[in-house]
Amino acid sequence: MTSTTTPAPARAGATHRPATARPSRVRRLWRGREDDSPLVRPALLTLLLATALLYLWGLEASGWANSFYSAAVQAASESWKAFFFGSSDAANSITVDKTPLALWPMALSARIFGLSSWSILVPQALMGVASVGLLYATVRRTTHNAWAGLLAGLVLAVTPVAALMFRFNNPDALLTLLLISAVYATIRAIESPQRAVRWLVLGGALVGLAFLAKMLQAFLVLPPLALVYLVAAQVRIGTRIKHLLIAFGSMIVAGGWWLAIVELWPASSRPYIGGSQNNSILELTLGYNGFGRLNGDEVGAVGGRGGNGGGGWGETGLFRLFNSEIGGQIAWLLPAAVVLLVLGLWFTRRAPRTDLQRAGLVVWGGWLLTTALTFSFMAGIFHAYYTVALAPAIAALVGIGVAVLWERRTAPEAMIATAFVIAMTSALSFVLLDQASGFVPWLKYAVIVLGVASAVLIVLHAFLPHPMRLAVSATALAAVIAGPAAYAIDTAATTHTGSIPSAGPRTGGMGGPGGGGPGGMGQPPVPGLGQGQGQEVPGAPPGGSPGGLLNGSQSTEQIDALLSADADSYTWVAAAIGSNSASGYQLATGLPVMAIGGFNGSDPSPTLAQFKQYVADGRIHYFIAGDGRGMGPGGGTSSQISTWVSENFTAQTVDGVTIYDLSGGIR
Repeated sequence: MTSTTTPAPARAGATHRPATARPSRVRRLWRGREDDSPLVRPALLTLLLATALLYLWGLEASGWANSFYSAAVQAASESWKAFFFGSSDAANSITVDKTPLALWPMALSARIFGLSSWSILVPQALMGVASVGLLYATVRRTTHNAWAGLLAGLVLAVTPVAALMFRFNNPDALLTLLLISAVYATIRAIESPQRAVRWLVLGGALVGLAFLAKMLQAFLVLPPLALVYLVAAQVRIGTRIKHLLIAFGSMIVAGGWWLAIVELWPASSRPYIGGSQNNSILELTLGYNGFGRLNGDEVGAVGGRGGNGGGGWGETGLFRLFNSEIGGQIAWLLPAAVVLLVLGLWFTRRAPRTDLQRAGLVVWGGWLLTTALTFSFMAGIFHAYYTVALAPAIAALVGIGVAVLWERRTAPEAMIATAFVIAMTSALSFVLLDQASGFVPWLKYAVIVLGVASAVLIVLHAFLPHPMRLAVSATALAAVIAGPAAYAIDTAATTHTGSIPSAGPRTGGMGGPGGGGPGGMGQPPVPGLGQGQGQEVPGAPPGGSPGGLLNGSQSTEQIDALLSADADSYTWVAAAIGSNSASGYQLATGLPVMAIGGFNGSDPSPTLAQFKQYVADGRIHYFIAGDGRGMGPGGGTSSQISTWVSENFTAQTVDGVTIYDLSGGIR
């Protein structure tokens, strides 16, 4: 039946505007939600823009950054087989010692925009901006407080180790983004029982993908994710358990499909699995990159067991994260996060079981405690930059904890607790800034004075006029953020290369071989931004450099010309001991260079017999001798190959690098 209702005539002179007219897209983008303060959306956009500037500005200065992974990106940009397996070279001799998901965004970028520092590092920076935005959305959803989300995003953005790793090409950037995404999906499942299964399937898949980025480290968040759903989901306990089993299956599928293919693929037609001693992805997963990281039994690793309760990787214990090497990376707000977690759980103890604010405290608190304790006591390979995995949890707990205290700001116990957190954090900032001798020397005094003063005034909050309350809050925020923000800016302004980068000014800490300041010890000149374009930095050694365990080789025009000559006649234009020694020459020429022994030079690939056969078949043109640094524990396949080459072929020196021509036959 057709309606015959006639609309009422408009008043004379009135402009017709439908009552349900929607604002323009631009206005909605700038204004945000109608129930928000008009300042929220501009503040969020400003935060994201500032984060993008911090993470993108001067990004090209780090050149190839970690040339170990950049060489794998170069290979993946040339070969889809190398792309799938994460091979170190396009001829697929050996893989990197990780699952390859973190390489894929960089490799796709290189395929689209061409291989360069920017095409490799920009995806990492964009992951950082996305992480800040997603953390904002997650904390906001649990607290129903946009300002809490903004505070969490700000803390993450200026955490020094985050500013480092979102400007670098290690797998940690993608790992962090995926794990934040998994928490977001789990929170959505808790608040939306009708759509819980689909959100949990997504959350499980995200954890599985995080595994493909950095293997077993991704599973550190599993206990808090499972716990928070069991505690807070709006369905019966039996249904909760069933949902978690479905999510677990999703995780297995998302993380296991690649492993299954690699295990089923004939070993003779795929690259050797780098980091393993038996050419097995399962061995790599459970051994070198798995339980070996916890107990220190990592076959093929360099550094090994030693004293101090932590092998060759620094002293273990509860205060490991506060030492001179690691503290400046992550510890600024770590105690505040723990205290705010305890306070938040106490103040929400009488909330309903399904309370989202408490759910946020449970999941982020579980993430923080599980990961921090693991890092504190693991006896295997440990580097300071791993602590970027703590940054989202610390930032979220600060945001949620401040929101809980703000809701109770007129209560004396809340004001005292807030003052304690501010004073404690300011004092810790003073200590951490004092460790960096000569770094903005006045800042530590400003931080402690402003922090203590604002803490005292917060106790007197009820007696202050409203404008002064806002000024005190802003001063307190500046006091607790100034230290890490200064370190983050310093990090963004510093060139970082090599395998073990470090955030902030160097403080002299050494967390195992190559730890310490930016790029670790003995970093080489910054590689060029394009093939064959060497870019030297002050202090660079003349001529080429064979690199070593922790830093890439440095090629020259003469070496590039030598390796590139008649390159089409060979599978590998050269071979070198260790992935980093091979990487610089490969990135300079764009041609496959065999990394004998993988990252450490200690993997049995190729064997001496295989290498001899490759030479006899005319598949390797040159052998580039290393300088003997960090090529794995004594003896082994790499040593045998080096000895055989030196005894049977004639050496020549090209720009300071010893090179053997393998094409002329045994002398």
